[in-house]
Amino acid sequence: MSLPFAPPCPLAPESPLESALTLSRRTAVQALGSLLIGALVPPALAGPFPDKPVKITVGFAPGGGADIVARQLSAKIGEMSGHQFIVDNKAGATGTIAAAGVAKSAADGYTLMLASQSTMVVAPGIYPKLPFDPVRDFSPITLLVSMPLVLVVNAGAPARSVQELMAAARADKGGLVYASAGLGGPQHVAGELFGNLGRFKLVHVPYKGEATALADVIGGQVPAMFANLPAVMPHVLSGKLRALAISSAKRHPSLPDLPTVAESGLAGFDVLTWYGLFAPAGTPDAVLRSLHDDAVKALNSKEISARFAEQGFTLIGNSPEQFSAFIKAEVPRWARLIKDANIHAE
Repeated sequence: MSLPFAPPCPLAPESPLESALTLSRRTAVQALGSLLIGALVPPALAGPFPDKPVKITVGFAPGGGADIVARQLSAKIGEMSGHQFIVDNKAGATGTIAAAGVAKSAADGYTLMLASQSTMVVAPGIYPKLPFDPVRDFSPITLLVSMPLVLVVNAGAPARSVQELMAAARADKGGLVYASAGLGGPQHVAGELFGNLGRFKLVHVPYKGEATALADVIGGQVPAMFANLPAVMPHVLSGKLRALAISSAKRHPSLPDLPTVAESGLAGFDVLTWYGLFAPAGTPDAVLRSLHDDAVKALNSKEISARFAEQGFTLIGNSPEQFSAFIKAEVPRWARLIKDANIHAE
């Protein structure tokens, strides 16, 4: 009786070459599968974040307002999170050199920037060809703090009020010489608005950082400047500098007896400095949220909130979405203001 089908033949043993080819095919398939799975898993889920030090780039020299905020906040974040946050100062061109570098960094959350409004919303209105776009190239994390500036003069200067300083400026054909931390910074912008509204000539002397500018005002090499409240407060309290007015629309609780510039005769004068935390565009949402939560937690800690309030900062700590909307609104607003006041980089 014939069978309906032939029985299978016994499998012949593979040759060494066939065995190697079979193993190679199996390895290749496994490798391809791993690649496909890796491609489907978002980078933020690939492992815990952070698992190495996070660098916070500051575009200003040590000793200024941005550096003060970055160092105190990064130390607290590190203490509370158990991870290392390192401050890296890269001063120059009102923070735009640092911003250009961070914009090109890997969007993995390990390179951040603590930036001010002078870099992110003022510079685009002053420098026509920036190597970065503040809206397109960055993911805002949180607006940390804001603060006013203080108009100060050397302790030995004759002017004891804004009105006396303006009168002296109008009487001097050379104009009022004032210092700033750099072109396009809040000190520069505040000074130009001061002269524009007061209708007198100013001579701008830019420095590479707020600390060096303040040192020369204290030493009498430059008669006046607008300086960030936290940086200038110790010198005012020690009597090395005389405060004439504050740049905000309202008086500040740290210096309740100090009038505003607007109260002193220049209605509408209102300039604030703020510092915010940014990551390169494309940073995963989960990483941004982790960084936001750590920063706000540190900001609201009893130690940091009390210290920042004492130094003259107003704490904010808003969401990435709120900060992004704020930046998008501020860039065109400052562009109009800069154009109207004819502020430009020398």
